[in-house]
Amino acid sequence: MTRLRFGIVQTPLHSSKINPTLAMRQDIELMQHLDRLGFDEAWIGEHHSGGSEIIGSPEIFIAAAAEVTNRIKFGSGVTSISYHNPLWVADRFVQLDHQTRGRVMLGVGPGSLPSDSSMIGLTPTDTRELLSENIDIILRLLRGETVTATTKTHTLVDARLQLAPYSEPLFDIVAAGVVSPTGPRLAGMHGLGLFSIGATMTSDGFDALAHAYGIQEERAAEYGQTVSRDQWRLATLFHLAETREQAYKDVEYGIEEWFRYWQDVVAFPQMAVEGDNVREMIDFINDNGIGVIGTPDDAVKQIERLEKQTGGFGALLVFGNDWANRAATFNSYELFARHVMPAFQGHLAAAAASKAHTAAMREEQTKQHLAAISHMTEKYDAEVSAKA
Repeated sequence: MTRLRFGIVQTPLHSSKINPTLAMRQDIELMQHLDRLGFDEAWIGEHHSGGSEIIGSPEIFIAAAAEVTNRIKFGSGVTSISYHNPLWVADRFVQLDHQTRGRVMLGVGPGSLPSDSSMIGLTPTDTRELLSENIDIILRLLRGETVTATTKTHTLVDARLQLAPYSEPLFDIVAAGVVSPTGPRLAGMHGLGLFSIGATMTSDGFDALAHAYGIQEERAAEYGQTVSRDQWRLATLFHLAETREQAYKDVEYGIEEWFRYWQDVVAFPQMAVEGDNVREMIDFINDNGIGVIGTPDDAVKQIERLEKQTGGFGALLVFGNDWANRAATFNSYELFARHVMPAFQGHLAAAAASKAHTAAMREEQTKQHLAAISHMTEKYDAEVSAKA
């Protein structure tokens, strides 16, 4: 794998104190910005409680964003398929596949917030049990099968899709995992991509990376499936500025509210972040390897660290958040695109080699250049003398 892909996970996580209408509009503008910068993917979350992760339908957002972008691909990050009739999930994504002309991806998971599932009478155990059943149904429907099945929440009778997917082969489908083996096992069983949402969000998540792909490979071998590291996506946290001092100053805008959301609002123990003030919060992110608040050079080192820990993966995704204001956030992504992405996509090595090669020839070529000027000058002087 010579070219690492880059993207964003926009759950999104906004301040509950800002206008949600404007926040959603800014999310659309961010997609356009990322498209212009050359980011490959954008994954949009589904949440229904908490007041900060305010997109309830990734499909609606993707449909809008796809109309104002050109090349970036969109995925649900994730569709909580345990909440839904699997027939309608498959049907909606086939429609999106046609509307976007193949720029859609389906990310599946059980739903991360217990406060979401409790509103429809499901426990976190229920949603994890339903996840396996529903993805099996969705994959059968997408393959063109007619399905009759009964789950804890839905009954399908001779269910089939009225449209075949636009994409051939089928659009990307990935199973998400935080730190449990559920995602890798499901991805391996069905030959899907793996989406490690909790790649660095906790020390346990980082340590588990060394085993996650192994679990997926073992499960794939058991079920006769083939999996690829190129379809393994890791998500982590970044905010970049020209200097570390500026990056620290930028995140004073919103990092505390982000921390309080995980500490005080949602029941999501995988995100047990620590810190009582802004500086402690910054240090917690940087010192524990959870993410980078710093410079592009710091970001390059973090990605190299992830490559070493995992043995290789296909895409690196940045978690979107409101740590900084709009201008600083957009600048962070631009710095990432200018100085970080090329280091992992083969774009810098050729230019550096050409520069070194040219520099090595500089002395000799300078002599040749001066000799050419001298030759033409002498030739001109001889012509002038001949006419005199």
